[in-house]
Amino acid sequence: MEFDPLSERALDDPHGLYTELRQGCPVAHSERWNGFWALFRYEDIREVLRDSRTFVTSVQNVVPKVAFTGRRPPLHLDPPEHTPYRRALNPLLTRARAAVLEPGTREHARSLLAGLTGRAGPADLSAEYAARIPIYTFARFLNVSDADMEAIKDAWLRYNRALQDADDEQVKAQSLVLYAIARDLVDARRRDPADPAVDPVTALLAARHKGEPLPAEMIVGTVRQVMVTGMVAPTVTLGSMVAHLAGDPELQDRLRAASDLVPRAVEEFLRLYSPYRGFARTAVRDVEIGGREIRAGEPIALVFTSANRDESVFTDPARFDLDRPPGRHLAFGQGPHMCAGVELARMELRVGLTELLAATRGFELAGTPEMTRWPEYGPVGLPVNLH
Repeated sequence: MEFDPLSERALDDPHGLYTELRQGCPVAHSERWNGFWALFRYEDIREVLRDSRTFVTSVQNVVPKVAFTGRRPPLHLDPPEHTPYRRALNPLLTRARAAVLEPGTREHARSLLAGLTGRAGPADLSAEYAARIPIYTFARFLNVSDADMEAIKDAWLRYNRALQDADDEQVKAQSLVLYAIARDLVDARRRDPADPAVDPVTALLAARHKGEPLPAEMIVGTVRQVMVTGMVAPTVTLGSMVAHLAGDPELQDRLRAASDLVPRAVEEFLRLYSPYRGFARTAVRDVEIGGREIRAGEPIALVFTSANRDESVFTDPARFDLDRPPGRHLAFGQGPHMCAGVELARMELRVGLTELLAATRGFELAGTPEMTRWPEYGPVGLPVNLH
């Protein structure tokens, strides 16, 4: 069975297509996009994620390939090359660090909602709420001004729109704009260092590997990568959560009445609406998966959104189940390239949902959500009536 991640069916009915592929062709090969494999079952994908020696990310990290503008650690490097970058950033991405940023994020969410709930007519809860929370939080994480963060946001939006439109020239152009912003930020921290315990750019500049500083252009690439990934996933996931709840007033009321259930709800939403359709790896040797021979050098798409609805792992996988045991989903990946910012993302999602429920008596869709096309999964336009 042929699989094209940019086909009309894959974009408009992904879960229906993924169900068919899991059950009928879980290890699919396609001649599209210069040829690639695609995995749809949870166990197959998890095994690939855990085996970073056989399946590398440094060759191709997504199918189809994104226009290349430079290597961006840690995503574009394999262990052990990627490890110094993760080691420098990990102390700034702990649950404790997220807790320090939480009060400001919560206050910002309340401020946004005060303006939205007083409005006559619908609000776009993707652009006006879900996207604004990670933008604010990330400005504090990077220790940049709101004005600088607006410039990052504008460039990110143009870059993401180009990705959605599969416009390689604009993807390159906007990626280079983001590189320029990252380079300016690195240069500023080099001239005037901050505390590396709370500033990620200074931490990267202070890091040493085998006694040597990290390569200057690789630091710029890391900052460029972090700027985008830190905003994309929370935005689309929070949007998916709101869209789901807009159609389920009973669940709204249950979570409104018991906010202690929100963290569990966030995990189930992450499973049900994984923010990325998937990433890719490349086999470094011939290997067999699901009875099919994959040759060295062949790219493999790992379809997370399919894995997280695998009926062999999750009972009634298309249903939101607040009582489902948490912790098995692959929304953040697994293995050496598991998302480093999981605690920050969880905090943003928990705060964003809790404050929305607290500020409203109810809400429903005021129109059809506009969905991302690729590689993310979730709404980019979300008209909602707030009560």
